[in-house]
Amino acid sequence: MRYLQGDPHALPRNRTTLAGYRAEHFLYTAGDGVATITLSRPERKNPLTFDSYAELRDLFRALAYADDVKAVVIAGAGGNFCSGGDVHEIIGPLTRLDMPGLLAFTRMTGDTVKAMLACPQPIVAAVDGVCAGAGAILAMASDLRLATPRARTAFLFAKVGLAGCDMGACSILPRLIGQGRAAELLYTGRTMPAEEGERWGFFNRLCAPDVLLDEAMALAQSLAAGPTFAHGMTKKMLQQEWSMGVEQAIDAEAQAQAICMATNDFHRAYHAFVAKTTPRFEGD
Repeated sequence: MRYLQGDPHALPRNRTTLAGYRAEHFLYTAGDGVATITLSRPERKNPLTFDSYAELRDLFRALAYADDVKAVVIAGAGGNFCSGGDVHEIIGPLTRLDMPGLLAFTRMTGDTVKAMLACPQPIVAAVDGVCAGAGAILAMASDLRLATPRARTAFLFAKVGLAGCDMGACSILPRLIGQGRAAELLYTGRTMPAEEGERWGFFNRLCAPDVLLDEAMALAQSLAAGPTFAHGMTKKMLQQEWSMGVEQAIDAEAQAQAICMATNDFHRAYHAFVAKTTPRFEGD
């Protein structure tokens, strides 16, 4: 990974910065607490390759230790989000792999989603145009999703002879839009228009194409300016409580909230309220 910047002794060994990260298989920028990942193969609607999968996995893993990134935006170049796995660079080679090789690939793609879920920063997906296959999974695995009216989302695995249970889709998608709706999309592989996606709760809201990235950045910046330690706790509990009963979840939230009450940001908010000023959160 090419993400260490400056004096390596300036931070604890388990902390680093990612402002200077140089991506090889997509575009990456960072500033003001927000990292932007842009899938950038617009001539082919931004498909993923073996290398871009692996780099996304490694980058999201590294984000768990990045002190300078508080929120992430993921987008696509050229009016599309992502068309999924590259037919020539992934699908074709997969037909020639043995079972151990196939399993190594599917575990790697699943690890990409695991890394997205595990990184504490909220991820905002800015979806325009084609959002298909693994691209739909990247949007699904994000925390918030903004889209344009021309966004077209398809979990099209059945269209290529595969099961809909790809990269966590059978677990995560029903929690976003409901079991019946998820089953329809995964069985049929049909395209979900943007308006339907917003109505079903897959998209948080729709934006005009010319302001989509600005809206996603503004949302990410507002999250980055908030109590980011607490945001990370919210993200963790949203995921962990999927497998908890209500009583267990309430107990887990009591512990999580008590931890947040011990942070400096909680005290900053109190003192700002008393002083009738706006709190300035610092994420500690």
